[in-house]
Amino acid sequence: MTESAALFRGQTPLAVRMRPVSLDEVAGQSHLLRPGSPLIGLANPDAGGRTAVSVILWGPPGTGKTTLAQAIARTSGRRFVELSAVTAGVKDVREVMQDAMTQRDMYDVSTILFLDEIHRFTKAQQDALLPGVENGWVILIAATTENPSFSVIAPLLSRSLLLTLQPLTDDDLGLLIDRAVTDPRGLAGAIELAPEARAALIQLASGDARRALTSLEAAAAMPDEDSAVITAEHVAQAVDRALLRYDRQGDEHYDVISAFIKSIRGSDVDAAMHYLARMIEAGEDPRFIARRLVISAAEDIGLADPQALQMAVAAADAVAFIGMPEGRIPLAEATAYLATTAKSNAAYMAINQAVADVRAGGFGRVPTHLRDAHYPGAKRLGHGKGYVYPHDLDVGVATQQYLPDELRGKRYYQPTGRGLERDISARVEKIRKILGD
Repeated sequence: MTESAALFRGQTPLAVRMRPVSLDEVAGQSHLLRPGSPLIGLANPDAGGRTAVSVILWGPPGTGKTTLAQAIARTSGRRFVELSAVTAGVKDVREVMQDAMTQRDMYDVSTILFLDEIHRFTKAQQDALLPGVENGWVILIAATTENPSFSVIAPLLSRSLLLTLQPLTDDDLGLLIDRAVTDPRGLAGAIELAPEARAALIQLASGDARRALTSLEAAAAMPDEDSAVITAEHVAQAVDRALLRYDRQGDEHYDVISAFIKSIRGSDVDAAMHYLARMIEAGEDPRFIARRLVISAAEDIGLADPQALQMAVAAADAVAFIGMPEGRIPLAEATAYLATTAKSNAAYMAINQAVADVRAGGFGRVPTHLRDAHYPGAKRLGHGKGYVYPHDLDVGVATQQYLPDELRGKRYYQPTGRGLERDISARVEKIRKILGD
């Protein structure tokens, strides 16, 4: 272990030491820190009660929820109390509310209550927050990694401002890493970070500042006595994780998602699972993966198995509801289902051909008997005349024309003989014979 690494051993973790003391030091979340924004107003010591609004910060781990709350409290001069929903109960909440009311009434001091992981609070525990928030005893800043629409009670949501945090960009992470290397609070310039090691830390962090700084701290202990340079190999050894070649904005991003979709289309469930794992481990946005699964279900499976689209949509909802890393499980379930079920692109091809015909001018007037006959004068024009109501017939299908004259007999949807479309194909042929097409 190098002298520099030994210097910081046993101290407060690097991620905690490097936590910004003001909003000016915060990296990322620029959309929430513009002049005049609610968070800037909360941090303004001269704003008084005009900006005493409670907020719920929703975002992935390591995006700065705790950092923002503490920076606001320091800058505004307000009293800061922190509770964790993992360990706190209703009694703890009520004690904080009572103390906050006393501080306000006796000393004219307002209190910021930072509640981490509010989604872990039960309804009764969240109800205990309402009097303090509603009466202004505390300014609640609550943090959650789960969708507040599902995890926070409606009365509390209606009394709070919901702000969404985004994963940090590579530039944001680079700024934090560089600052930690040189800042006296961090490694104080005792080590040097090779460019490839810096890139590896950014890649492995996947938008999580805490993960980036924790990995940097671990890597700082890897160089031997004669070297103070952290290499990519040191980073890989420190975090015990392979350095995936995956650029979320580069070619590898498109190559892997392309291979993922084509593996599903080709019914190779093992290959699909491999590419899913690569994307997850590289920090790909799980919502992007979920959207691609929904598209795949509609485009490549279609009516051969209508359940596939429901599975994909359910996986997307689940990811939004529970977040990562647990979100990998519904993504894997949807991937396995889509890869192993029957495939058909018949509906996809049908709409493409229909759109192409319309764009090329291949359309005509709606047949008279199908036109709207409800407005005054429509019947005088013959609209609706001769229309046969299918429900009046035993078979539920009427022999009448639906397509414009110019397209009569046109076939767009050609169902396959795979999966459910085997039955659909036979039914379509019977219907077309009755229609007289």
